[in-house]
Amino acid sequence: MRCIIVGYGVQGKKRLTVAAGEAAGVVDPIWPEAQWKDVREVPPDRYDAAVVCTPDGPKTEILGYLASHGKHALTEKPLHAETDGELAALEAKARASGALLVTAYNHRFEPHYVRMRDLIASGELGRIYRCRMFYGNGTARLVRESAWRDQGAGVLPDLGSHLLDTANFWFGDLADDFRVISASCLENRAPDHVVIGSEGSKPKIELEMTLVSWRNHFTCDIFAEKGSAHIESLCKWGPSRFTRRTRVLPSGRPPEESVILVQDDPTWALEYAAFKALVASGARTDLSKDRWLLRTLGRLSDEVIKVSSLA
Repeated sequence: MRCIIVGYGVQGKKRLTVAAGEAAGVVDPIWPEAQWKDVREVPPDRYDAAVVCTPDGPKTEILGYLASHGKHALTEKPLHAETDGELAALEAKARASGALLVTAYNHRFEPHYVRMRDLIASGELGRIYRCRMFYGNGTARLVRESAWRDQGAGVLPDLGSHLLDTANFWFGDLADDFRVISASCLENRAPDHVVIGSEGSKPKIELEMTLVSWRNHFTCDIFAEKGSAHIESLCKWGPSRFTRRTRVLPSGRPPEESVILVQDDPTWALEYAAFKALVASGARTDLSKDRWLLRTLGRLSDEVIKVSSLA
């Protein structure tokens, strides 16, 4: 599959490394070595698919162009649009042309995320009561100095989209009652520390995200009827640990099993391989989860901006 990389920032560079010999070139309006400045300049016979790594603003226009020409696309999260109808129209256009549009959530390919999904699906934990996730990095200064990132709802659409997608990956459809528990502008103009939660989802969910965790970190705690399961860190920040604890009745110290991984981040290559497999299988575009995320993040973004302005 021949692909082009649209947008040559941090993510674009990672995607080009993974695509390697399959990449037909780079589209970027600023990078001087780019083969093309605009996706419309690329001869259609030069590529089959695109990896879109642009800021949110131009994404749907670029994806619309690709879909209308039957070109498959893997686009960086979140799939931003002004309205739900815009995504519905994009989905219809892609289905009509046979183009597959997929939003990239590379954390779904994190080994311990897959391990957690499989454990939950097995039913061995029994009834799951609560899930709490924390995702933090130390990029507050970089975001503040960016020409386009320190605005709007700040950390929420960036890291919150990952956390909401992860909860969907593990538990399926979620409730529409997520609310803002806390939102702060600690160093930036836009919120850089946010906590959201849902009491209506099963299990109940709490998600915390921040740009002021100076050591990049991820944790997850799932508490259930027959024990608990925990993730500490991702492969890229390793070591990454998965721990399962089995409940002792009526009480007592639970036996536990741990798996520790020390390895490079495998998610980018695994995600690209999965995208190619979907294309080869003739999978159809389905943006239903993107539309749910758009609605949820849009509502929460308005709330985050309001709460942080009062803090």
